[in-house]
Amino acid sequence: MRVAIVAHPKKPDAPAAIQRVRESLVRRGVEVVLELKTAELVGEKGVEEFSEAVDFIISLGGDGTLLETLHRTGPTEIPIAGVNIGTLGFLTACTDREIDELSDHLTSDQVNITERCMLNIEMIDEDGKNRRFIALNEVALMRGNTGRLVSLEARVEGELLHHYRADGLIVSTPTGSTAYSMAAGGPLLVPGASVFVITPICPHTMSNRSLVVGDHSVIELSPSGESDEPILLSVDGRDLLRIQQESVVKIQRHEKSLRLVRLPGHSFYETLRKKLHWHGG
Repeated sequence: MRVAIVAHPKKPDAPAAIQRVRESLVRRGVEVVLELKTAELVGEKGVEEFSEAVDFIISLGGDGTLLETLHRTGPTEIPIAGVNIGTLGFLTACTDREIDELSDHLTSDQVNITERCMLNIEMIDEDGKNRRFIALNEVALMRGNTGRLVSLEARVEGELLHHYRADGLIVSTPTGSTAYSMAAGGPLLVPGASVFVITPICPHTMSNRSLVVGDHSVIELSPSGESDEPILLSVDGRDLLRIQQESVVKIQRHEKSLRLVRLPGHSFYETLRKKLHWHGG
């Protein structure tokens, strides 16, 4: 078995965690590959193309590190196991205190893998270039560096949904429902739900609420009206691009899913209770 490790380059506890993860895997006969910047943290040479010919990828840091790892690999069949340095995240399999349990699980006969749907995003940027992105959490159109609301139009399956006046608009997967969408007042969705949610950010009209649609839907977002206010596109909290007034951002389910390793005993509901400080166990 061959496993790649990708760590957050700026977490102070990362070097020690890298060594613990590697030593735990090597004791079980696993060959370990270190990503380039990850290897630099422990004074070694790594590889840029860390996802080549590996059975698993371990993302060491937090949910943000796992998202960055996904965006570097692109859509992949290789399962990713997130290890959180600190408290358990929504995407990570375990914390760095449970390294041995993860190593045992990865080398077992039956690894627990869940699939999370992703978004495929197509748009034309301000330079007229066709751009394509993937998103695990969400895609958002939002106002630029001004305090003014932006005008946005949303269509579902070609039919007009609404003209929004807001700080922005989010299209989220069930995985992303616990991220930016939740902060904007969107509903929480279980990871396996076959839906997307469209949520306005600070809308001008209080009647503008989140809408849940089937994940077979094609959603199109575009600037509306004659305003020249800058509108930015963000994918999973990154890739900030200014879009043209005539641009259309087309969003639909990606043909591939993210394969996440989950340790037995770590359920979504357990994580939800801990992260949101709910009572119940």
